[in-house]
Amino acid sequence: MWEEGESKYTLVEKDLRADVRRGIGAAQHYLMQIQREDGHWCGELEGDTILESEYILAMYFVGCASEERLHQAANYIRQKALSEGGWANYPGGPPDLSCSVKAYFALKLLGDLPGMPHMKKAKKVIRDLGGLDAVNTFTRIYLALFGQYPWERCPAVPPEIALIPRWFPLNLYEMSSWSRAILVPLSVIWALKPYVSVSDQANLNELWLDKPVPPSPAHGFWRQLFTTLDRALNFLERHRWTPWRAKALQACEQWMFDHFQNSHGIGAIFPPIINSIIALRCLGYSNDHPFMQSQIRELEKLEIEEGNTLRLIPCFSPIWDTVLAMVAHLESGLPADHPALLRAAEWVLSKEVKRIGDWKIKNPQGEPGGWYFEYANELYPDADDTFQVLTALSKIHFPEKASQRRKQEAIDRALRWLLTMQNKDGGWGSFDRDCDKQCLTQIPFADHNAMIDPSTTDITARGLETLAALGFNREHPAVQRAITFVLKEQEADGSWFGRWGCNYIYGTWLALRGLECIGMDLTEERFQAAARWFRRIQNPDGGWGELPRSYDSPEYKGQGPSTPSQTAWALMGLMSAGDFESSSLRRGIDYLLDSQRPDGSWRDDYWTGTGFPGVFYLRYHLYATYFPLLALGLFHKRL
Repeated sequence: MWEEGESKYTLVEKDLRADVRRGIGAAQHYLMQIQREDGHWCGELEGDTILESEYILAMYFVGCASEERLHQAANYIRQKALSEGGWANYPGGPPDLSCSVKAYFALKLLGDLPGMPHMKKAKKVIRDLGGLDAVNTFTRIYLALFGQYPWERCPAVPPEIALIPRWFPLNLYEMSSWSRAILVPLSVIWALKPYVSVSDQANLNELWLDKPVPPSPAHGFWRQLFTTLDRALNFLERHRWTPWRAKALQACEQWMFDHFQNSHGIGAIFPPIINSIIALRCLGYSNDHPFMQSQIRELEKLEIEEGNTLRLIPCFSPIWDTVLAMVAHLESGLPADHPALLRAAEWVLSKEVKRIGDWKIKNPQGEPGGWYFEYANELYPDADDTFQVLTALSKIHFPEKASQRRKQEAIDRALRWLLTMQNKDGGWGSFDRDCDKQCLTQIPFADHNAMIDPSTTDITARGLETLAALGFNREHPAVQRAITFVLKEQEADGSWFGRWGCNYIYGTWLALRGLECIGMDLTEERFQAAARWFRRIQNPDGGWGELPRSYDSPEYKGQGPSTPSQTAWALMGLMSAGDFESSSLRRGIDYLLDSQRPDGSWRDDYWTGTGFPGVFYLRYHLYATYFPLLALGLFHKRL
């Protein structure tokens, strides 16, 4: 970087610094322009067509949506069909069977004929992938609602799970929070087995194979045990031997009502909202009942109408977007008392959790504190959001002593809560403590691949960054245990798995960032191996990218078209490892500067967020702007 004998930057370095400053200024201006009046940020959170398909099926089931809106959603589904047929669950991915079947059926319900080009190609893809017998549990149950799949061949989701005492090793609260939210209303649907007839034209007879692919044999003790139990439950169901059914349904109904409180739907996310609407209808609630109306309104909030299409988002991400935007601004040079950041901080403080939620079951000593992800979801604060909120707030300075004191009190409450949420293995999960019973992943209805909520590298490493910002050092017991967990998770090539972002690029960046912040010596070989891994997977255009296929096939780790957000993660990983001068880093900086749009933003054409690995992925529209801004800001500090 420096020329021998000079005390000034070379002309090249001066030009680079000017370019980086311009990029930072444009990105800051863009984010300021889209900040909401009350101080927060919220970008669109995009999912695949399973959202529109389930919307059509659910609204058709309860008769609650206008014909026009259903057809608008169908238009969006048609737009997303792959040229080879079927539908993928992320851009650049192959056709996904369950996603394709739901889309195909939703379109048939609204009049699309099997002979239409997009339907004809989809039918072939679906049959090639195994037909109706190969779809996942949630798809089977949705099809069973309309008589398109036999209820007796759906994995059992008995409502009696709500009656299992909490002291029993396998109870409702050993499942992840999102699984509970999805499965409690789904169990009501499974138990009551409703049926809505459809026209002959809409049936799916053509998707059954003459010789269905046999299911994979159950291997391992737990898989065999749960498979046997599933058969037994279905046998008892067929013979109507369900003595606790009425009590179980009442318990599930009450559980739903309790979780409607102080939340925009159960968990404030799309799947439980949809399932709750269907479950309430199964329980006899009319469409004009206040409970039904409240959930339908929450669903309507997720709709985005654009031209002749209607799409849905899985949820809102305001707290997450706000605190990440705040940190990006602060690290790129905005002062700690900037009015826009103070408004954002005030808004975040107003969302602090002050009541007990589901987390209390497995963490009885914890007291309320922390933050959730959405606009209203008080029962479900999570560690990832809370860590990031604390990092942001730690950098903010209120001129008024009262506001500064209120901020510190909120930080203290959240920190106490987080320390009680640390898992036995030293890491942190998302919503619950020690939610890590791997045997639960072998239950037949657990094929959504998110049955548990164990410690993850990305959340734990983010926690290390936060603890460092709050003055913790490596001698603190919680920090020592967290470092041990992160180091244990490193893979042979130097990378780390990423649970909540795609994938190894995300996990490796956060691991290096957290370890650097807490004071680890990243010149050690194991960390330089991670830096070499980043440099090795860089694309010819100077950027980095990784498609979600790496969750299914690890040989694809770090491979995919370049995206601004993943390029920013890789750059920040390299900088954490001490690389500010390599040609690899400079080409990455050039990629960000060259791909910045005239309005100061960036766009990810491919999805970099993860919902359920292997099943559901996300595109956070603002990831493509505040992460590049953060990376450029960190680089500019060193320039």
